[in-house]
Amino acid sequence: MTETEHVSASAAAPDTAPDTAPGTDRDTSGDIAARARAVAATAFMVPMLPCADVDEMADFWTSLGLTVTYRQRRPNPYVALELGGIVLHYYEMPEWDPEQSHSTCAVAVPDTEPVHDLFAAGLRERFGRLPVTGFPRITRPRRRANNAGLSGFSLIDPAGNWVRVTHVVPSGTSGDADGDPDAAAGPAPAGTDVAPWSATPGGGPVARALDTAVVLADSQGDPAQARKILAGALRRAAGTAAGTADPTATGVPVAELAPALAYLVELCVRTGDPEAARSAHERLADLAAADLAPADRNVADVALTESRAVLPVP
Repeated sequence: MTETEHVSASAAAPDTAPDTAPGTDRDTSGDIAARARAVAATAFMVPMLPCADVDEMADFWTSLGLTVTYRQRRPNPYVALELGGIVLHYYEMPEWDPEQSHSTCAVAVPDTEPVHDLFAAGLRERFGRLPVTGFPRITRPRRRANNAGLSGFSLIDPAGNWVRVTHVVPSGTSGDADGDPDAAAGPAPAGTDVAPWSATPGGGPVARALDTAVVLADSQGDPAQARKILAGALRRAAGTAAGTADPTATGVPVAELAPALAYLVELCVRTGDPEAARSAHERLADLAAADLAPADRNVADVALTESRAVLPVP
């Protein structure tokens, strides 16, 4: 490996030469803003993220499907990676601590599922299961109440940087990919009498708690508070079923209860409480084993599969 390796002209080093020779007068006539907009129309921004070892980042991301397009060891270690329009650049910082990282970037895509599937496959190959704690880790695509209900997930890389993959509605369309015309509307402005957007329209307390928990844990990185809110809502719902062995007798629709229990399992794992995670999983398993309508059966089975994927092996 040479000290500087150019693999692709599309991944230029961070510093480039000016496009006007020194001493040459630029044309200052005309509409400066219009010319700037014309240039910006074909521009793209590149996140430059810190890490302790650029080779570690290259090894990690290539295992998830990206390709190294530029690598430099001297004078400053630097690496660039790409997958289509997903471009990530890293520079080394001595003694970088992932726990102290607050760096982040967003990847806007028309569909989050294929990207998550690709990253998840690479992570499973690398670690044997999906990592949901430590560095790296990944969340599942979930509809976000703080993003107009559009799906999103986060991959926190080995350096602690948050790569946030979010669904955006393609230009010229309305609503989300499922045909929800309100999905792109976003939360109501402050001070209006319009109810805030919910990821589960018409949902009850458990659904609203799940919406809040997803924002807290997956967007803001606070799984402990998310767990507290979601567990409280589920505990109150369970109180309505006291004295009965029927796992569906909570008054909460299975379509809301099952995903909430599955997410509680994940939150318990993420907060280092495997015993509580197994307890929530058992409750979900009881729900899935009940006599359910076909639609509810499908929801419960999907939730149970998600729960098993993150549940620690005893």
